[in-house]
Amino acid sequence: MNLVFIHGRPATGKLTVARKLVTLTGYELYHNHIAVDEALQLHAFGTPGFIQLRDLLWRQYFMRAAQKRPPGVIFTFSPENSVPQEFIDWIFCEWAQTTPLFSIELHASEAALEHRLTASTRRYFKKLTDLSLYRQLRARGFFNSPVIPHTDLRLNTERVSADEAARQIVAHFGLTPAEPDLRPILKHDSRGQ
Repeated sequence: MNLVFIHGRPATGKLTVARKLVTLTGYELYHNHIAVDEALQLHAFGTPGFIQLRDLLWRQYFMRAAQKRPPGVIFTFSPENSVPQEFIDWIFCEWAQTTPLFSIELHASEAALEHRLTASTRRYFKKLTDLSLYRQLRARGFFNSPVIPHTDLRLNTERVSADEAARQIVAHFGLTPAEPDLRPILKHDSRGQ
């Protein structure tokens, strides 16, 4: 199983690129906000309860994926300082010992990020859309941690479309489309039915 770890600031296009990548590879997509939204149902963002539950949800997903062994998982992640460095180290050190991990950073200029931040499509996943809040958080270094241990590929999403970014990721890492599981069909056919 491959782990495609797509990271970057808010509004860099992580989910958009990840969805394009799914169409090219057939990999499973685990969007960062799945755990965030679930944790927000019980706890306010950034509180100890929120941080603990989000961490648990992330880890449970990865452990289930390890048992299920899909051909690949695409995980989108936006570094922000409520995420303990320990979680990132767990993925990049422990998890990567048994799973190929491809780290991709998406980036764009601050002007582009600020323009994209207010797009109505971001509201669907309860993403950050408040430009004033984004500027305050950026000024306080909110997006500077946790530190991503390594990045294998950096893509500027102002210069390449989401389609092109996905194609570059596939080509750079030699990702191939997931093979369909034909065992049930072959087993059924082998009985002459």
